[in-house]
Amino acid sequence: MASATHVTDRKSPPLAFAALLLGNAALAFGPWLVRMADVGPAAAGFWRLSLALPFLFVIAAAVGQPLRWPGRALAAAIALAAFFFAADLVAWHAGIRLTKLGNATLFGNMSSFVFAAWGLWLVRRWPTPLQAAALLLAALGSALLIAGSAELSARHLRGDLLALLAGLLYTGYLIGVERVRGQLQPLPVLILASLFGAAMLLPFALAAGERIIPADGWGPLLFLALGSQVVGQGLLVYALGVVPPLVVGLALLTQPAVSALVGWFAYGETLTAIDWLGAAAIAVALVLVRLRRPAQVAT
Repeated sequence: MASATHVTDRKSPPLAFAALLLGNAALAFGPWLVRMADVGPAAAGFWRLSLALPFLFVIAAAVGQPLRWPGRALAAAIALAAFFFAADLVAWHAGIRLTKLGNATLFGNMSSFVFAAWGLWLVRRWPTPLQAAALLLAALGSALLIAGSAELSARHLRGDLLALLAGLLYTGYLIGVERVRGQLQPLPVLILASLFGAAMLLPFALAAGERIIPADGWGPLLFLALGSQVVGQGLLVYALGVVPPLVVGLALLTQPAVSALVGWFAYGETLTAIDWLGAAAIAVALVLVRLRRPAQVAT
């Protein structure tokens, strides 16, 4: 008997995979912009979501994906995903200011392995040899990126732990969005998640006594909304409905490499040969996970 091709074996369209990589590259600039914004962590998350909404509404109307109420069950599922996302933003934005950009992005994307494992559990199958090799290479690359950081120390422990917590919360968001994407188009999902998330973040920021209105200008917050939410999350949410979770999970690990480059240029944060080797291992892992297994001939 021939077994059905499962979700981790299917070949994602090249356009969707390119969108996934571009979205992750855009998201990698988020930590830098959060550092530049002179508002609190939750407030930065609120502005990221709320300032993106007008652009998302215009884009949705232009491409024929207008927002409609999806029904109670789907709305509740999106609201739950938005809760995980809002909590992720608070933890991650707080951690970004307490550690290196590369560290914050790396620990914040530890959800990569959890989400990839969830995709394998969903289909109740062990990874193929190529998938296993890709996961091992990605793990090795992540370990090298951590080992290559000269600033991985007690000095940054609190920021690293907050970023790690954010990564676990982000997994809940990814799973929630991936589940509803089978029934809804990407932009309505992203608009509703942004609406729900902004409504959760503003009261939290006010209760925490954070600075809400920036004193040094709106530029970083506007670029955060456009880059991280409109472009980054827009392309990621699109990819979540097309690309297998295993590939999405590994692609998230491209963010630490890009963010480390941003930290290098913006703050002089050192990149070592081990960092470059770790980034190369993650790149090879992405190539491996995209390869098909040889077709089996039925007997």
